[in-house]
Amino acid sequence: MIPNLRIILIEDEAATARNLEFILKEINPDIEVITTLQSIAESVDYLSACNHDYDLIFSDIRLSDGLSFEIFRQTSIKKPVIFVTAYSDYALEAFRNNGIDYVLKPFDKEEIQRTLLKYNTIIAADIKLEQTKTSALLQQLQSATKNYKKSFLIHYCGRLIPVDSAKISWFYTANEIVYACTADGQKYTIEFTLEQLERELNPELFFRANRQFIVNRNAIDTIEYFFNGRLLIKIHPSPQEQVIVSKAKAMMFRKWLDQ
Repeated sequence: MIPNLRIILIEDEAATARNLEFILKEINPDIEVITTLQSIAESVDYLSACNHDYDLIFSDIRLSDGLSFEIFRQTSIKKPVIFVTAYSDYALEAFRNNGIDYVLKPFDKEEIQRTLLKYNTIIAADIKLEQTKTSALLQQLQSATKNYKKSFLIHYCGRLIPVDSAKISWFYTANEIVYACTADGQKYTIEFTLEQLERELNPELFFRANRQFIVNRNAIDTIEYFFNGRLLIKIHPSPQEQVIVSKAKAMMFRKWLDQ
């Protein structure tokens, strides 16, 4: 059972913050997001003046004005922190800053529920944060720095062909079939869903653009502004369908490319 929590979000992507708050409310409608802070400066000001009347912080790591760890160096935070990020590089640093868990983007309801249950277990057992954060973050570090799928063994014309993940330009799903297209234009069918691929592929190299496409950053030629705040991605080889990033994901996509 997830308790009624008062939560602070530190996240500079408005769409991600809204999505996280929506998921938290789905898990328990009585969870209250007190505020969403978008920068180091804003967070330091708020947390320095705050009376600590909250239970938990969800924090992104890369903010517009630097790494969020600077917030915890400049303030006296005694509440636990769950770090939510697209990058696996910072797990040990998160451990040093009151972290009890490390969630990789893109996250889903099940992942957020799992991390809240971990928080609940720690609090219910009355275990001191200092005694638990080491093992919790080191376990998460092992998960965060997992070996991503390097190749696919694909059935093709009665043969098995190994194809390097990095050579696949995009994955596409239609009629419950998933296709992988390589940089030289060869298209294969593979026995994975896009959801499974999201978990198996390196998130620094691949991005889930929409419900139909996962794209390789090295396959992207140009990005064009589309109507209603969306983005149109031109990739090679060019698929038959347009690859459009939704308005909700546009900022996350641009941030993913600009690293």
